Amino acid sequence: MKVFIVPPNSLILYDLVERFGHEPLSVMKAIRERVTDLEIDSPPLNVTPEDVKKGLKYAGVEVPSGIRGRLALWGPLIDQAEAAIVMEDPPYSFGCVGCYRTNEMVKYLLRKKRIPILEVPYPEDEEGAKRMVSEIKEFLEGLK
Repeated sequence: MKVFIVPPNSLILYDLVERFGHEPLSVMKAIRERVTDLEIDSPPLNVTPEDVKKGLKYAGVEVPSGIRGRLALWGPLIDQAEAAIVMEDPPYSFGCVGCYRTNEMVKYLLRKKRIPILEVPYPEDEEGAKRMVSEIKEFLEGLK
């Protein structure tokens, strides 16, 4: 099953989803495709006119360009998602959490799909980390 992870560049969530036999949908894979695509010749920006149009599918023109840019990458992944894991309240340095509005829009788009979503709090200690991994394991094993 294809599982979207939030933050979408979390190596921890990516690894857990993969270990339990599912396909993690993450921004790393989308960026890799852009960086290695020979048709795109403007690294590191790698923005094409099509990207701008894709972003508009998920957020209106009045929304800041940074949000539309992120959604141009994340939106197609959300479209593919069959389930999602959302880490709540991670510290600013954990993954891509710098844009609160984008994160809220991503959660809205996921809920709108009506797919199974697990929301887990960012662990503050070792016990919290064990609980988080246990909840994720149970969630992923329950997906068909």
